[in-house]
Amino acid sequence: MVKHFISLEWKSFLRSASFQTNLAIKILMLFGALYFIVVFSILGAGSYFIIEDTMKTEPFAVINRFLIYYFVFDIVFRFFLQKTPVMNIKPLLYINIKKDAIVNYTLGKTVLSFFNIMHLFFFVPLSIVLLIENFEVLGVLSWFFGMMLIVLLINFLNILIDKKDVMFYSFVALFAGLGALQYFELYDVTIYTQLFFKGLYERPWLIVVPIIALIGVYKITHSFFKSNLYLDAGLSSKHEIATTQNFEWLDQFGTLGTFLKNDIRLITRNKRVRMVIIMSVMFLFYGLIFMTGAIEAYDGPFSMIFGAIFVSGGFLFNFGQFVPSWDSSYYNLMMSQNIKYRDYLSSKWWLMVIVTIVATVLASFYLFFGWKVYLAVIAVAFYNVGINAYIVLLAGAFTRTPIDLTSNKNAFGDKKAFNFKTFLLIIPQIILPVALYFVGNYFFSDLVGFAFVAGAGIAGFALKGKVFNMIENIYQKQKYETIAAYKQKN
Repeated sequence: MVKHFISLEWKSFLRSASFQTNLAIKILMLFGALYFIVVFSILGAGSYFIIEDTMKTEPFAVINRFLIYYFVFDIVFRFFLQKTPVMNIKPLLYINIKKDAIVNYTLGKTVLSFFNIMHLFFFVPLSIVLLIENFEVLGVLSWFFGMMLIVLLINFLNILIDKKDVMFYSFVALFAGLGALQYFELYDVTIYTQLFFKGLYERPWLIVVPIIALIGVYKITHSFFKSNLYLDAGLSSKHEIATTQNFEWLDQFGTLGTFLKNDIRLITRNKRVRMVIIMSVMFLFYGLIFMTGAIEAYDGPFSMIFGAIFVSGGFLFNFGQFVPSWDSSYYNLMMSQNIKYRDYLSSKWWLMVIVTIVATVLASFYLFFGWKVYLAVIAVAFYNVGINAYIVLLAGAFTRTPIDLTSNKNAFGDKKAFNFKTFLLIIPQIILPVALYFVGNYFFSDLVGFAFVAGAGIAGFALKGKVFNMIENIYQKQKYETIAAYKQKN
């Protein structure tokens, strides 16, 4: 039966209408996987000696102390990036295949996920180092298998959390609070979690604890999937009572106002788009890494410009790159109406401009780190409005990835329809503003560098009419390819 399931999925992959896109993405993901393998291997092999040299303390105790945050980060990382690899199981419900077989295979696939395998490249080298440093063999083996059991437990927990956003955000809020309490030296949760992690080495019989926990979580997950394995139950779409939102004040803007009302309703009513809003808010604090000097490697003027791009442009990148994919479910109907592309694109552009301005105002707390830091945010905000807003609209003409608005997973987008046309657009989005600042700063001063970046945005804003003519023509040429792409279901 397992062989039959694998055969079906292989045929689905090869015969998919988006086979070439999927293949390109798989190749790109392979390079990303190789990167993480190298990073985790280096950390696994070197963390023991790094801690020993820098902290002058027993490294294994330090590792066990902070393992709790390692696993918390793993949960957050999985929630946003890992898709539950389920099959297209509806057709299987019509034929004589036991539900247990379907569920077991579906959950079994998740065990082979790279999100689980990559931890081997951290814990295997680290365990070898422990053996080299004369740690007891039985204790190291018990500790290693305990870590991998916890990784698998998190894998199945992620499947359950995926269905309940409240569980995830409550979980993150809890550990963020514990982290804050530890930072301010009010309460240190690692003192207690360290006892368990180190206990796996000192008392190997404790391995039964993660084994029992893993079995329990698996049974809960299995029961959840099996109880919802019906065509008219868990696989059906949830329907909620709609509320009326008129936004009559937008009627004064004519057709543009109509499109803006649709976009506002999309944001307020859809969980998937609200995830984009949440990610955009998180990007407001992205500059704390690159713009405050908190990390020495990023303490520089060019890092400041790089961080500022995402501070004010979080919504612009997260929402704008999927125009018109947000409307893919009714795009065919919309294109059959007497609608001008100019009005449609203008509504998206104005929405991105308004949110960028709001984000720039909210980012005023960067004044605490110096007026030049906030000046960088303002300068790049001009660039985002005058240049990057056009670029993300242009990228949308080539993305053509339909978005399932009933799913809130992967706010960054499903596959993102990678192609070299959209990849090349990274140059004017990120590299060009950094280059403009470099020229101004190198030959004149940092203020002139900011002026160059802001000036490019102002020039782009002044050329709005001509730029929109070009973008509109591209959308017109790509119209029927986009319609055909949105018809694909696989």
